[in-house]
Amino acid sequence: MYRRRAEEEVRQINADLERRVAERTAELAERAKELARSNAELQQFAYVASHDLQEPLRMVASFTQLLAKRYKDKLDDDAREFINYAVDGATRMQTLISDLLTYARVGTQGKPLAPTDSEALFNRVLDGLKFVIEESGAVISRDALPVVMADPQQLGQLFQNLLTNAIKFRGKEPPRVKISVERNGSDWKISVRDNGIGISQEHADRIFVIFQRLHTKTEYPGTGIGLAICKKIVERHGGHIWVEPSPGGGSTFCFTIPVASMQKVEERKQDELRIPVAAR
Repeated sequence: MYRRRAEEEVRQINADLERRVAERTAELAERAKELARSNAELQQFAYVASHDLQEPLRMVASFTQLLAKRYKDKLDDDAREFINYAVDGATRMQTLISDLLTYARVGTQGKPLAPTDSEALFNRVLDGLKFVIEESGAVISRDALPVVMADPQQLGQLFQNLLTNAIKFRGKEPPRVKISVERNGSDWKISVRDNGIGISQEHADRIFVIFQRLHTKTEYPGTGIGLAICKKIVERHGGHIWVEPSPGGGSTFCFTIPVASMQKVEERKQDELRIPVAAR
């Protein structure tokens, strides 16, 4: 009798568990549908922002500048100042929309992760920042960078944003930036250390939130989206990002990225060997 009762209780528990699993599965499926709809709406917004919003801004800036050029002899100082404000506002809005597009597209238009030579990629980023580096007198040193599983375009954007920040938020001394690499188990930890103005630890999490700025636009230009983009890129790659104070001043931005398996690297090499030379 006790055995039959216990078996009945077990059956009832299993039935309840199966019902809860089914309800939870249905709930997750509905959330997945909502996420798919949200992503579709986000892509639609990206299209609208890239054309329908930017085109009027280009017209405002262009015609305002044309107005200033054509009637420059008839304008007083106040009028010229007002025109400069209008052009500056339109230009900043275009930059803001462009950064928002980059942020929105990290998850929706990213390329598949593949074995990526981050050292060669980093060198290309340095070439693109050559003028900024020379102008600021920045000295950049680094460890050898590994092959990682990454979207090359997004990883390049990550390097560029972190280097640009290190140069922009500099102190009185010329920027010195050091990129260090160490392996922690199945992850690479990459650190970007600078000798700049530093970041208080109380703001360490806030700086990765979109539109969160610690300084005014007159002190340091920007939209407040760059580090939010970095965070989204790192998370898409299966890592995480944080900031630490640097010994002697400045900041150290650290992020992790999974180690590329040798199997994936070999598969990529074989794929490249199979591509005809004329198609490369």
